[in-house]
Amino acid sequence: MKRSSSWSSLKAPRAPVHACRQALAALLTFILLCQTMIACSSPSPIPAQFDAIERIPIHTVLVHGQQIAYLDVGTGPPVILIHGFGGSMWQWEHQQHALSQHFRVLTLDLPGAGLSDKPEIEYRPDQMLDFFVGFMDAVKVPQATLVGNSMGAGLAIGMALAHPTQVDKLVLIDGLPPQVMEKLTSPSVRRALETSAPSWLVSFGNRLFGGLMIESVLREIVHDPALLTPAVIERSNRNRQRPGLIKPILAVKGSLPLWESGFATRIGEITHPTLVLWGEEDRVFPLAVGEGLHQTIKGSRFIRVPKAGHIPQWERPDVVNQELITFIRR
Repeated sequence: MKRSSSWSSLKAPRAPVHACRQALAALLTFILLCQTMIACSSPSPIPAQFDAIERIPIHTVLVHGQQIAYLDVGTGPPVILIHGFGGSMWQWEHQQHALSQHFRVLTLDLPGAGLSDKPEIEYRPDQMLDFFVGFMDAVKVPQATLVGNSMGAGLAIGMALAHPTQVDKLVLIDGLPPQVMEKLTSPSVRRALETSAPSWLVSFGNRLFGGLMIESVLREIVHDPALLTPAVIERSNRNRQRPGLIKPILAVKGSLPLWESGFATRIGEITHPTLVLWGEEDRVFPLAVGEGLHQTIKGSRFIRVPKAGHIPQWERPDVVNQELITFIRR
C-alpha cells in the first residue's frame, strides 16, 4: 500500500500481551467496532456501485497517496457527510436520494474505514484533518456544509476550528462532546476505548468469535430492534472481516487526549451556523450531552429526534432529512 511522507509518525508494533482477560476485552472491542450496520458489504476490490435506495456509482480519489472511496450525487451547494467510529458510508444510505435533490452530496469512507485504504499511521486528529482538507481539494470543493455523526462530528468540529473558511455550515449528529469518557454511557464503546489489547489479539478473537455478539452490540446502538434485519447483521459481519480494519479502530484510543486538548476545549469558539441533532434514545451519549453541546455553541439550533438511538439519520431519515434540508437551505 502506498504511504505518504506527509502522514508521518508511523506506529511501532506493540509487544504481545499474554493475559487471558485481555483476550476477552479485545474481543469485545472489535465486536463493538464492527458495529455498524453501516458497514460496506464487500471486502475488495471496490464495487462499482453503492446499493442504497438506488444504485449510485462509487468513485475513488488519491489523497496523500491513499485511495479514498466516496459517493458524489446531485448538484448545488456542496454537503459532505462524515461517518462515525467504526462506520462507513452506509451510515448515510437514506440521505443520498433526499439530499441530492437540493445539494451536491459527497459521502466518503474515511481512511482506515470501509472501502478506503488503511494506511499505517496513528490516525491523530491533525492527520485526519490534513486528510480531509486534501479530500476537499481533490474533489474541487473549496467550502462545504459538513454533516458529521458521532466521531465524524468531532472531525467536523475540528475542521470548523482549524480550517474555518472551508466550512459553510455545521451539523453535529449525536457527537462529539468534550470529556468523551466522562459522558460516555455505552458499556461496549467504553470497553473498546479502554482496552489495552494488541491488534493481533483482537484480530484473533474476531476471527474466532466475532459473529457471536454483533446483534447484541447493534441493539445497544440502534433504538428500534426491528431495523436489525438479517441483511443488516450480515453487512456488519462482512465489515468486521475487512482486512486492515482493526488497527485504525484501536488507534482512536490514543487520539482522544489530542482531541480533548486541541479541540474540545475550544468548541465554544465556533461561530458557523450550527445544527445539533440528537436521538432521544441514544445510549452512547445521552440526550443531556447533546443539550450541553448545543448550549456550548452560541446561536446553534437543537433538534431532538424521537424514537432514535445513536445513528438517527439511519433510524429516522424521515425526520433527519427534512431538518437537514431546511437548515442547509437557509
